[in-house]
Amino acid sequence: MKVIGLTGSIAMGKTTVANIFKSEGVPVFDSDDAVHQLYNSKEGANLIANFVPDAVKDHKVDRQILSKHVVANPTLLSKLEPIVHAEIRKMRQAFIDNASKQNHPLVLLDIPLLFETKADADVDSVIVVSAPKEVQRQRAMLRNGMTEEKLRRILERQMPDKEKRLRADYIIENTGDMEDLKTKTLHLIRKLTTSEASHA
Repeated sequence: MKVIGLTGSIAMGKTTVANIFKSEGVPVFDSDDAVHQLYNSKEGANLIANFVPDAVKDHKVDRQILSKHVVANPTLLSKLEPIVHAEIRKMRQAFIDNASKQNHPLVLLDIPLLFETKADADVDSVIVVSAPKEVQRQRAMLRNGMTEEKLRRILERQMPDKEKRLRADYIIENTGDMEDLKTKTLHLIRKLTTSEASHA
């Protein structure tokens, strides 16, 4: 079974690409969803309670309160991230093991901070979804609650697109419309599954 990592900076179209993989029957591990699951669990709440007790209510993490603490205290994020990433890594491995038992030829790991968390060491190849900087900014600013300052903070945490492209095995250029993105993604899925079949 081939394990593919998918990444891309904010507003590049990574989620759309992941959904196309999913619609084609490829199991997709969504790291953002995994974080939501963790924060909604008693185990996740206990982890966060050790650092930010008032961000935990009814054995769940209140993400808005946690976010306010992180903004007010930037060093808090550097303490929380290794702990949260370790838990997500366990969930990811369980997902891979389950897909392997079901004999899937291919799985996709949707990981926004793939390179930043060194998760690229755990995959066979990496897809980067990319778009020009100005297109990215326009798309990002259309999101609810997005501000120039918030976008700046997000981009500061992410590896520059230029560097991601250099480290990618495959690049999907999201420069056209939705149909164009779907065509490019389906072409890559066929390429990956054909490659997997030839190595079986």
